[in-house]
Amino acid sequence: MFAEAEATSVDLGIAWYRNLVETVFPTDKGVRFYVLRHDGKPVAALPLLVVNQPLGQQVCALANYYSALYAPILRTGIQAPDLVPLLRSILKHEGGVASLRMAPMDPETQSYRTMFEALRLAGMVPFRYFCFGNWYLNVQGDWAQYLADRKGTLRSTIKRMNKKLSQNGGTLEVVESDSECERVIQAYQQVYDQSWKVPEPYPRFVPDLIRLCARNGWMRVGIAWLDGKPLAAQLWIVANGKASIYKVAYDEAYKQFAPGTLVTSALMEHVLTKDAVQEVDYMIGDDKYKQTWMNHRRERWGILAYNPRNMRGLYGLVREMAGKTAKEWVKRYRARFKRSATVATETSGKANGRQETTAD
Repeated sequence: MFAEAEATSVDLGIAWYRNLVETVFPTDKGVRFYVLRHDGKPVAALPLLVVNQPLGQQVCALANYYSALYAPILRTGIQAPDLVPLLRSILKHEGGVASLRMAPMDPETQSYRTMFEALRLAGMVPFRYFCFGNWYLNVQGDWAQYLADRKGTLRSTIKRMNKKLSQNGGTLEVVESDSECERVIQAYQQVYDQSWKVPEPYPRFVPDLIRLCARNGWMRVGIAWLDGKPLAAQLWIVANGKASIYKVAYDEAYKQFAPGTLVTSALMEHVLTKDAVQEVDYMIGDDKYKQTWMNHRRERWGILAYNPRNMRGLYGLVREMAGKTAKEWVKRYRARFKRSATVATETSGKANGRQETTAD
């Protein structure tokens, strides 16, 4: 089941979860994999994390800011009523569950709709909420066509900076060989340490992810070099016809070479030409620079379900509903005020028109 889910996205596969658990939650006693079986065969699985809180526990998706996508692992044909026994089992065995939160999810999928309805049928009160925008490229044509479709400023930057880097003795490379794994990890970490980014709270996660990707043939690491020093490095994950831009970093001391742009360009040419991917995914966030490279946007949403039979869950539910009611009243008030202002403007305009006619 996890192998089938992995074909949709790497971060739904068992290899991803193994790395996440071993590097981020190695001693966390809240890690769970709930499995539903029909006639002894698994038909649904929920990777979860139980977080202890006063007056009620929160059950969350087994995910964090490293995760760009989460989904329940469901066999084809599983409907919302089928999941009710699994959800009730979670409420029973964890004891005192106040809420269940699953994110980030694709709101357009059947699994999202199925889980939302299943939570309602299990006696919880679910709400949808926005997580982040996700920019991606629906590949049409080859590298030359892709580049021709980009803005002239980007094409000019790529051409000028490639020339500048080359004239100064710099080089670009794209590495995908497992035998080069440790070398690119060292280069990536060297760039990351010199970048603007805050230190990784879980320093093992990315290196072990690179090793995982290398073993599976998914690793694409782009590096810009100058005088033997890495200026920029990016990790892209290529699997099942999709390239995911997972980690990017550059040394700000060398920003005059636009090394991040050059590495992105080199990797994009590689995945379009050699890997022939159908999609390139810029993953998490609406950063403006992503629109330069991508051509479509979608959204990731979450589900937050409260347990009204728990004190903390009931409090959360009341607060959620009060907040939504207040927002609705504000929305109506603004709409009414806008209509009133429009009518007042139109009336004033007509009055001014009459005065001018009289004066004439």
